[in-house]
Amino acid sequence: MPVIRGCNLPDDLLYDVENNIWYHDNGDGTVTLGMSAVAAAMAGQIVAFTPKKAGRSVERGKSCATIEYGTWVGPAKIAFDAEVVEANAALVANPKIANADSYGQGWMVKVRPKDWAAAKAGLVPGTAVAAPYEAKMTADKFAGCA
Repeated sequence: MPVIRGCNLPDDLLYDVENNIWYHDNGDGTVTLGMSAVAAAMAGQIVAFTPKKAGRSVERGKSCATIEYGTWVGPAKIAFDAEVVEANAALVANPKIANADSYGQGWMVKVRPKDWAAAKAGLVPGTAVAAPYEAKMTADKFAGCA
């Protein structure tokens, strides 16, 4: 697993580095996504999580959820066209889960991509994510997770 500036980036996931989102192919036509450890550390404590409801379509580059931190509210942008099939109710009830376990219990939504093969081609495999994340952290002047 790559660890960049103290941030864990599991190598069995795919990443949208620009938007700090990870993706996991569930093997059943659905994909789970969540915020990377980098996103959780950069933002600080999450105070609210509002996902799109199941059945809603989300276009590439649009929000599949809204995340609120102490000083910022913004979208979690999806990297491909998809339909939301499930939202993490536990994260809605307790948004701090994402800070404590962003790759496990802190997942955000499960989606059904319209074209997963094409979507995967635009994501960075965990085994190759170290250099892109190092460059992003430098550009964002982010010291790292700790």
